[in-house]
Amino acid sequence: MVKIGLQIKATLENVDEIKTSHPSYTFFIKIKCSNCGEESEKWHDLTEDETTNEDSRNPKGFNFYMKCKLCSRENSIDILEGTNAAYSADDSEKFKTIVCFDCRGVEPVKFTPRSGWIVQSTENGQRYEDVDLSEDDWVEYDEKNKQDVGVYSFESQFVKLKK
Repeated sequence: MVKIGLQIKATLENVDEIKTSHPSYTFFIKIKCSNCGEESEKWHDLTEDETTNEDSRNPKGFNFYMKCKLCSRENSIDILEGTNAAYSADDSEKFKTIVCFDCRGVEPVKFTPRSGWIVQSTENGQRYEDVDLSEDDWVEYDEKNKQDVGVYSFESQFVKLKK
């Protein structure tokens, strides 16, 4: 089992924090088989509150399960409970781990944020739900505080975590 953290980095303008709509947020990732190195061409989705493929090894099931097309190895990923974190104004322009994955036989290599983010503007301003960050930039106007709010230059990376 390898523990891998998804880190994000963005520039926040008049935003207190951004976070996923945990635990129903769907992470879209591309993966690589640790056995043969085969990298997926399509995006795979995994959600913490959804499981698949219950079997004797894991009666609860997995958040993501697949058999490698090339080597036929069975692989799975689970989102580690309680690891979801918000990205705050203090984190702006720095990488921060926002969720951790328990990976068995496969590793995530790319992430696309898509929709489902929650953005809270500064000074108890407006809260925006189901924000789409797929364009790596997002801008709105906070009527309550009479100011622009934005998330810019969104980036992500995966890092192996120490146990």
